[in-house]
Amino acid sequence: MKRKVAVVTGSARGIGKQLIKLLAKDNYDVIITYNNSEKEAFDLRDYVIKKYNVNALAIKCDITNEKQIINMKNTIIEKYNKIDLLINNAAYASDNYIYDKTKEEFMKVLEVNVVGTFLVTKYLYPYLNDGIIVNVSSTDAVNTYNSISMDYCASKAGVNSLTKTFSQEFKNIKVLGVMPRWTNTETVREMNKEYLKAELKRVNQERLYEPDEVADNIIKIINDNSVISGSILEV
Repeated sequence: MKRKVAVVTGSARGIGKQLIKLLAKDNYDVIITYNNSEKEAFDLRDYVIKKYNVNALAIKCDITNEKQIINMKNTIIEKYNKIDLLINNAAYASDNYIYDKTKEEFMKVLEVNVVGTFLVTKYLYPYLNDGIIVNVSSTDAVNTYNSISMDYCASKAGVNSLTKTFSQEFKNIKVLGVMPRWTNTETVREMNKEYLKAELKRVNQERLYEPDEVADNIIKIINDNSVISGSILEV
């Protein structure tokens, strides 16, 4: 039986990396995309090939670069001629105080998180007949209103809006949104410790969740046939 094909953007590290491992374990052929983390991406590719005996590709793709997205699409379709699962996971944050935040910084967050999600979906959707798209948002989209992360929070609210629109437009596939809570990723570990402690307390979260926990719950949502298109679920 032909294996299913899964594309996970921004999957060299963090939640994306764990999603790749779980999908390979479930016998998917996997496409790892990265922008800066080349070594981590190719190490992950080699790991899943050896451990799970699946096909895997590691492709550099800045999701704000339309040409790179098209090149990624061409590489995937030339090899597999289809996509069964697209997880829009790549994201960017640049936290700083509102009066220090520049237009360029604000726009880069929106360009990666909102426009990048739109562009990847636009170019890969035609090959997803009967497939699933999952947009990785954040609970910041609905319950964090803090000046240092206002651009990130606005961008994730935008991802939720895209999810709803895609679900209405793409009738032949399922489109879902998932909103992880605070997770122990490289980016979060680099945050201001006092701010992070205050945020965890504010949202009543006793600890950071681990990427493998979050990824496992996302996979459960993907495999749950009772979850309808357009759903946006907290993870």
